[in-house]
Amino acid sequence: MTAIHELGALELWKLLHARELSAVQVAEHFLDRIERLDEANAFVHVDAELALERARAADAAADRTGIIHGLPFADKDLTPRAGQPASMGSRWLEGTIAEATHPLAQVLDAGGGVVLGRTAAPEFGFAGYTRSALHGATTLPGRPDLHAGGSSGGAAAAVAQGLLPFAPGSDGGGSIRIPAATCGLVGLKPTRGRIPGQGGVGQVGGLTTAGAIARSVIDVALLTDALIGRVNGRTPHELSLRAPEHDDGSLLAAAMRGQGRFRIAVLSGGTPWDASDDIRISPEADDAVAATVRALEALGHEVGEVALPDASGDLGVPGVDGYAAAFTDLWRGGAATVPIPREQRHLLEPLARWIIDTSDALTAGGLARAQLWATEYERRVIAAFAPWDAVLTPTTALTPRPLDWYPIDDGEADFRAQVLHTPHTSFVNLTGLPAMTLPVHETDAGLPMGAQLIGPPGEEATLLAIGRQLERRIPWTQRVVDRMRP
Repeated sequence: MTAIHELGALELWKLLHARELSAVQVAEHFLDRIERLDEANAFVHVDAELALERARAADAAADRTGIIHGLPFADKDLTPRAGQPASMGSRWLEGTIAEATHPLAQVLDAGGGVVLGRTAAPEFGFAGYTRSALHGATTLPGRPDLHAGGSSGGAAAAVAQGLLPFAPGSDGGGSIRIPAATCGLVGLKPTRGRIPGQGGVGQVGGLTTAGAIARSVIDVALLTDALIGRVNGRTPHELSLRAPEHDDGSLLAAAMRGQGRFRIAVLSGGTPWDASDDIRISPEADDAVAATVRALEALGHEVGEVALPDASGDLGVPGVDGYAAAFTDLWRGGAATVPIPREQRHLLEPLARWIIDTSDALTAGGLARAQLWATEYERRVIAAFAPWDAVLTPTTALTPRPLDWYPIDDGEADFRAQVLHTPHTSFVNLTGLPAMTLPVHETDAGLPMGAQLIGPPGEEATLLAIGRQLERRIPWTQRVVDRMRP
């Protein structure tokens, strides 16, 4: 008999809906696995009492139509939930208890989800790997010498270990796609504004949006639909600025159909960071793209090439010296909202301290110019990609990184090392486009390598359809199940 943790989220939902499994059974199964098997340090807090209370309520409910009714999930440690720890991976906030629940957690509760606890994140989510002085390192399941990626590394490691069927995350520069690729999973960063609870609108630079991590494309679509939180089929937008919605109201339906023939371009001509950093694309990353191209061509899709617009100049915005300057200033602008007094910054780790300290020098004019540059670059990228249904890149330029690879004692050097590892992810946040990583390849050493598909604004359904077709040819879901401990 298939164990509960080996079932996909949609399979579990069907069994719960048919009352062949109870939410309490499912919660107890995953809580037991977390207690026994979390060797990768995916969870920083588990609340079994709350989880079982929510599970009993799910079982007692007469209406079981919630989109994730009875399914377990965990909040990322950057998502506050009233009454739960709210450290955000920082010693500065150690012992803090949240007073209010974030809209992202609220919408998953409203969808019938059963929250089990909190997954690990680096301090304030500033890193593309998951390590903090407060909680330690989150590692690639089965490889305690390698990072799991970040900042949603706890979420990805939990899914990869079979501790959750899927997990929400957030992505401001690759923080869903990086750990999903590292752990051999599917990860979707939606279009800016697509997720009302956390879609980037209203944030400095509009970089960060919530998204989903799972073993399969179908389960990612299911959780993304839950994060959108439609009411009577309509997205409850609270702001006038929102993402276009081109699907039929259900991303899950698009993923399940997995239909269509598409025009897909391989990104050529480098990355936006080439003018500022010595970017090297590893053979393993090239292999992931090549494997994807072979599968796409076998499926009958048209495959071509497209280059990114030049990102080295000021793009008509004097005072901005290209992509690295603009993105870094927007990143600092977001960090400037962390309300830590200067006299307490000694509690921060070097990366967070460097970002926050350097944000002090930002001027209103400088931040405005960075945003103007980003908006112009967004226009140029969307125009360049417009002839194509999707654009293909490596997700990471390098294989999963050793624990000692990042120079954690030097904040600026740490940031630069992250750029070398993931030069293809942050420009998708800056431009607000949807992107999905797919675990299309394994190295000779058995390490996962992902390929990234980038879509036009609002075209998550297209990415999911392509991803589902690839999933039928490449057995990545079974790989994850095979790696899980009994």
